[in-house]
Amino acid sequence: MSAHRVTLIPGDGIGPELVEATRRVLEATGVAFDWDVQQVGEPAMELYGTPLPDSVAESVRANGVALKGPISKPRVAGFRSANIALRVASGLYANVRPCRTYPGVNSRFEDVDVVVIRDVTEDVYAGVEAMAGSPEAEAIIATIREVLPKAHIADGAAITIRAISEEASRRLAEYAFTYARENNRRKVTAVHKASVMKATDGVFLDAVREVAERNTDIEFEEILVDALAMHMVQHPERFDVMVMPMQYGDIISDLAAGFIGGPGMMPGGNYGTHAVLFEPGHGSAPHMAGQNRANPIATMLSGVMMLRHLEEWTAAERLEAAISEVVREGRATTYDLREDRDDPTAGSTSGVADAVIAKLEAAVPSGR
Repeated sequence: MSAHRVTLIPGDGIGPELVEATRRVLEATGVAFDWDVQQVGEPAMELYGTPLPDSVAESVRANGVALKGPISKPRVAGFRSANIALRVASGLYANVRPCRTYPGVNSRFEDVDVVVIRDVTEDVYAGVEAMAGSPEAEAIIATIREVLPKAHIADGAAITIRAISEEASRRLAEYAFTYARENNRRKVTAVHKASVMKATDGVFLDAVREVAERNTDIEFEEILVDALAMHMVQHPERFDVMVMPMQYGDIISDLAAGFIGGPGMMPGGNYGTHAVLFEPGHGSAPHMAGQNRANPIATMLSGVMMLRHLEEWTAAERLEAAISEVVREGRATTYDLREDRDDPTAGSTSGVADAVIAKLEAAVPSGR
């Protein structure tokens, strides 16, 4: 079988260490890859003078699949997020973050298995803002007061514009129900705050309801985002697939990560019409860069998601089983998975990769 052509984006901060560890374990499964390495973030700034060269999204779209490390916020005026810009430029719209407990993780919860699906094209993270006291903010405030005379906006307020469209909401909902069906999930929960944000969250909720009516084989429910946070802490087993706008999804997925050992255990994938990009659900932690201490498991589990997308089913199962066994044993795991985070016996980034590879090699039948 020919090698899979995959865009490989090391990122910055701890990203290159995590991606290198993940590349090693992916290749140890026996699956062949043809890596198309692309630089973003700080390395790209040094090489090209921009944190996101056009060639990166072009590579993702051309290859159709990418594996990416985390990226720091660019130190470029007017450039808000290379992560969001890359997703948009690559035509990606649904961010999927599975959160599941693995035996051996130090957590107050057991048997958590939820999936957060959020939009990555709209909402407040689109960055349509005006600073307090700026001419732009004052003009927006004046317009709002003219159109909505009952609006209460203080003088000198900063402004963030939140746009939620029917088209994007419907597309996200359709993806959520398809994901639930293809992954044998039982229920989709729409997360919103339409009781207060009647316009934006109302558009989102109406679109999800419309899609739910066409997918009656999957159980459907609605819940306010604040109520969801409370019920998840009390009974996370109540929930399965949850679909929501971007900001809610960022917050709720971090909450769910707290149930499963932290962000170092939360993988992610960004799905679009023509491409998929896999990445961990955490940041670049630049203060830890080069220390070989960061937990690579979220990135490795993102690699498992990628293998399944590539229909390398056996390799995906073998790799996930090897990761699970390393976590269960706890000998090689990094500091964040230890009961004592200052445990001097905590493992390293590369050490986790070594341990996973050893499990993969031990599981291969002799003579193969």
